[in-house]
Amino acid sequence: MQAAVTVTPSRLPELLLGLATVRPVFVWGAPGIGKSSLVRDFAESLGLECVSLLGTQLAPEDLMGVPQIRDGRSVFCPPEAIARDEPYCLFLDELNAATPDVQKAFYSLILDRRIGAYELPKGSIVIGAGNRATDNALARPVASALVNRLTHVHLEASAKDWLVWAAGSGIHPWIVDHLTDRPDHLWSKPPKTEEAFSTPRSWHMLSDALHSFGPGLDEDTLQVLAHGTLTPAHAVAFCGYVKVVRSRFGIEAILKGDARWPSRMEDRDLLYFLADSFRGRLIKDLPASKQHMSANGRQTAYRAKSLLVQLAEISVEVAQTVIASDADGHPVLPAWFLVEAARDMPRLVEARR
Repeated sequence: MQAAVTVTPSRLPELLLGLATVRPVFVWGAPGIGKSSLVRDFAESLGLECVSLLGTQLAPEDLMGVPQIRDGRSVFCPPEAIARDEPYCLFLDELNAATPDVQKAFYSLILDRRIGAYELPKGSIVIGAGNRATDNALARPVASALVNRLTHVHLEASAKDWLVWAAGSGIHPWIVDHLTDRPDHLWSKPPKTEEAFSTPRSWHMLSDALHSFGPGLDEDTLQVLAHGTLTPAHAVAFCGYVKVVRSRFGIEAILKGDARWPSRMEDRDLLYFLADSFRGRLIKDLPASKQHMSANGRQTAYRAKSLLVQLAEISVEVAQTVIASDADGHPVLPAWFLVEAARDMPRLVEARR
């Protein structure tokens, strides 16, 4: 299902309060962005126990229960997990990953809050959640009859919301500080290949690992942890950031001339990180037009070209990332600066071809 309108995690509780208390709701979203934890927190805020059923692990009889003979007639007894006396939140996780027979078994439970003769206690709420087929996750088509029984809310990752949560949840300070500078690294689209990718959940996993290893964590182990949880490019950037924290290197020191670009091959991740920070600084500080440029602006441009030359002497490939266009092929640095860079460093232009 495609999203016409999305909501951030901070808005979801408000929407669920108005929706889930009157009708069943389905929360759509990419893997690892916090759907399950948000639903559990919402249930807790209402004072309701959250009972989770995982769609991929259910068979129809797990919902309908088993038959018993009473007064010469068979009666289906729903399972204890569902048949409760007090109101609760029934959370149908990965509902759209369930088999068609299981999805069908949910119809009456979702629409009528009933299974056989058992009816959910008044005040109970029903919430489903699942990934989209476009997320390269296990997701089966949902029949129109089931789609029409639910109100659909599409959740998106929000670095602002996550960082507010992380600040009070014991997330490792390296991660909080890094994502404050690079909020775009919080989440990446699930890859088509079997490899780690960045999500709020994977950053949380990395935080737990960093806490577990403690301050004595060595560089090789950090590489394993980062590349085992994050999108490869994000892992390189994070490892580079940690090197900055642990060493004298920093983009401010390089801009001021107090330090040089790291040139060792083992510091290549740090070099990529600093080059990315350098690119961000140029985007921010270089004027769009060279006309009427201030003395500070001319000094910034001169220093930037000098640093770009020094960077290219170490790695043309890394220097190229500084002046590269965005994902859509649009230049992000001012045209006049790119022209001067091409004039002074033709090999960077050749590398782009």
